[in-house]
Amino acid sequence: MNTYKLIVSTPDGYAFEDDVCALYLRGADGDLAVMAGHIPFATVVKKGDCKIELKDGGTVNADIGSGILTVGDKGTILLSGFFEKRDDR
Repeated sequence: MNTYKLIVSTPDGYAFEDDVCALYLRGADGDLAVMAGHIPFATVVKKGDCKIELKDGGTVNADIGSGILTVGDKGTILLSGFFEKRDDR
């Protein structure tokens, strides 16, 4: 599966940085998924659940704060008020 670079940054610094297959979260207009090759865009992100599918088949589930998501040709950056990993799913 194709991957892309994802960086999650909070006021405390980088909370996550790796090549991933997909990112799922809630944007300003509802739920969204970002996969490799997605067209560039930017959106407001709402506080809530975040799921990251890793290149090795694993998954990272986290609670995130509101923020901004930018998707570009060279990767994706999520600026969030917080990023707290969960082990519940």
